[in-house]
Amino acid sequence: MSEAQKRRSIIVTGGNKGLGFQCARFIGSEDPDAMAVLACRNVTAGIVAKAELKKRGIAAAVLPLDLASLESVREFVDLFRVSRLPPLAGLVCNAALQNVGTPQRTVDGFETTFAVNHLGHFLLANLLLPGFLEDGRITFVSSGAHDPAEKSGMPAPRYETAKEIASDFESGATAGRRRYTTSKLCNLYCTYELARRLESAADQRLRSIHVNAFDPGLMPGTGLVRTYSAPIRFLWNYVLPALTRFQQNVHSPDKSGQRLAKLATDFSDKATGHYVSDGRTARSSALSYDAGKARELWEASAFMVGIDPAIERAPPPAAGAVGSAA
Repeated sequence: MSEAQKRRSIIVTGGNKGLGFQCARFIGSEDPDAMAVLACRNVTAGIVAKAELKKRGIAAAVLPLDLASLESVREFVDLFRVSRLPPLAGLVCNAALQNVGTPQRTVDGFETTFAVNHLGHFLLANLLLPGFLEDGRITFVSSGAHDPAEKSGMPAPRYETAKEIASDFESGATAGRRRYTTSKLCNLYCTYELARRLESAADQRLRSIHVNAFDPGLMPGTGLVRTYSAPIRFLWNYVLPALTRFQQNVHSPDKSGQRLAKLATDFSDKATGHYVSDGRTARSSALSYDAGKARELWEASAFMVGIDPAIERAPPPAAGAVGSAA
């Protein structure tokens, strides 16, 4: 099947490298009808990744997306709607950062870890909802680090209100790691709240969309620790990858990418509101099932990005964008 004949698009944020690239790679084998849309801040790197995928016989497209900018998110959605790419069947919210250096503020005034890992994806998913095919799939990449019970060595997340997290500029490496685990908890809150809202929607198409969260496990060798010290980066890139051979839930990016692609493309699977870790459905942290905090995060996030929190009052899709993914 040629690129022009692909029946559906699956957007992967951060699809130019690491887990995102491997997910895009396996999307092509898991779903021959799908085109992987690489949503990348670095378009040049995205073009290189697309060329590598093409060598493997995988159809892909590249569109610019900077999750640290709400304007960029809106521009991405507008560009996708007029791009003549296949209709939207899947969204993989994968891109993430972990900053243990000086806290950063986005152009919109939010702390960057929260903005990239949660807020940008929140806006992206909401703006794309009107254009989803029936039985579409949304997958948020979280992390087992959100769960203090896993004893990952990371600080426990600290969630009181979304406003506090969005303006958390406490200095220090520990605070930076805590912001990361908190953002991964936000991914769970967002998954479960969106699943609840879709299940109760009046629109049958919205009710058919399935939302799940994915824990890729520890993946040494990826770019997640780029703000850490040189010795830590050396261990991460050259020593810890050996753990993938025998340590539980420690995986190479290609293994986790294959699992993520399968979750993102299994249109026959009607499960929604689930957390998948180490290749199977699992319980996330006790904290993550706080429906009150999930609702507060959703409503506060909607206020921050300037949209209606009610998913059925989102902007309409481009003409002809809605159909069936079957």
